[in-house]
Amino acid sequence: MEKKHRVLIFRCNEYNPDKIAGIIKEGMEELGVKPFGKILLKPNVVLAHPEVFPHAFTRKEFLDGVISATKARAEGVEEIAVGERSGITIPTRFNFKMAGYLDVIKKHNIKTYYFDEVEQVPFALKRKENLRKNMFFPRPVVESDFLINLPKFKAHPWCRLTLSLKNFIGIQDDRHRLVDHNLFLEHKIADLQEVIQPKFIAIDGITAGQKMMLTPTPFDMGAIVMGTNSCAVDTVGCHMVHVDPKDLIHLRLTSERGFGPMNLEEIHVGGDFPLEEVQEKTRGFEFCMEHIDDYFREDCNLSCTVGTFPETHSPDYCWGGCPGALQEAMHIFKGYYPNVYQEMKKVRYVVGKVEGPLPLDSDEKVIFAGDCTSWEGDIDGEHVRIESSYRPPWKVDEKKTQSNDMLTRNLKPGLVLFKNRKSRYIHLKGCPVSVADHVHYISGLGKIGNPNFDSRLLLDANIAYWQMRFGRFMNRFL
Repeated sequence: MEKKHRVLIFRCNEYNPDKIAGIIKEGMEELGVKPFGKILLKPNVVLAHPEVFPHAFTRKEFLDGVISATKARAEGVEEIAVGERSGITIPTRFNFKMAGYLDVIKKHNIKTYYFDEVEQVPFALKRKENLRKNMFFPRPVVESDFLINLPKFKAHPWCRLTLSLKNFIGIQDDRHRLVDHNLFLEHKIADLQEVIQPKFIAIDGITAGQKMMLTPTPFDMGAIVMGTNSCAVDTVGCHMVHVDPKDLIHLRLTSERGFGPMNLEEIHVGGDFPLEEVQEKTRGFEFCMEHIDDYFREDCNLSCTVGTFPETHSPDYCWGGCPGALQEAMHIFKGYYPNVYQEMKKVRYVVGKVEGPLPLDSDEKVIFAGDCTSWEGDIDGEHVRIESSYRPPWKVDEKKTQSNDMLTRNLKPGLVLFKNRKSRYIHLKGCPVSVADHVHYISGLGKIGNPNFDSRLLLDANIAYWQMRFGRFMNRFL
């Protein structure tokens, strides 16, 4: 079998920009990569803070090295830029600052695109497999000539791994990001590949992330992975941590559409770090693919009741939606308050279609989470009926999505909680309910601190918010 795709794994045990630049340049040369035109580098900066979230993002030294290598190899350059949209409604400006990117961008005198500030343009999807006919993307992504994808090598509690393909979630702004971010998340990731294919991929696996995506446990992998095809790179990434590529559903869906291989026999793996040696090193690499009703059990005041879900391809669990968002939210709490599982007040979390009585403790609050959740029964002698308002993708109009504004997200939960202060239960709408909303409502009902108002985040995040709003306003006239 002819091996049409090449993936390189190089050793790198330190975040030294010069060393990284040399490795990336060597990889580009070996792969025949010559960036040109409008060059856009897309790192993974879903969330960043040197103290609280130190392992969730592509490191600044890695970005620095890639930019240096890109400049050395590029021809006919019109523009070199870095672009991203961070997660959980926090302005990208804040995370770029916390990640140390601003100094790197200034050093190299390149452009910055905050995707939450630029124009979002429709892009027509033409495959019969697509969830919808149009998706919205930042204009700089659509107009780029040479996209360089710079993921962080991380486990993921919804998708198992986040590598090259999954990193494309960050090209959408918050307004469109959560559309289909539910039972169809893996399908959406495959759809995203149609807008533009990266012409070079370099994965930051020097310190990889285990278990969570926002609060990963660091793993000393000591590797940089490079290639020119996302499917090929992700296939090798799977093998690096003992995952069958077929179990990475978005990889399988993307490969089946002809975007690249999923068979290691079709890929030439090179570099100076043999795959077998990497696999020996990663035998203890940890994932988190547990259902929340099993995950939050022992020694925890949060208990979960999981029902059934409306789509036939995943009736037993919603991997891309509310359950995973709850896990991420609880890990954020744990980063701030190590004993939160025991110190929080009792909360019962109900998701999906649940039938039969809920065995609640007398002091237990209830969260019914998500549009698809339904239940009918008695709480404290009151008859309660929670109805599903779930809509399948073809009934969700991507042109009429609501703003997912940080300020609104921070203020609304307080008002809702105050309005329902005498009630034992609350129904959170959304498909999915976001990580940010989970943090707010768990904080309010569990009577624990709210990380959104932590002094290490509050001032800088709010300054970045108003800078973002001003930037968005000004970009309307450019």
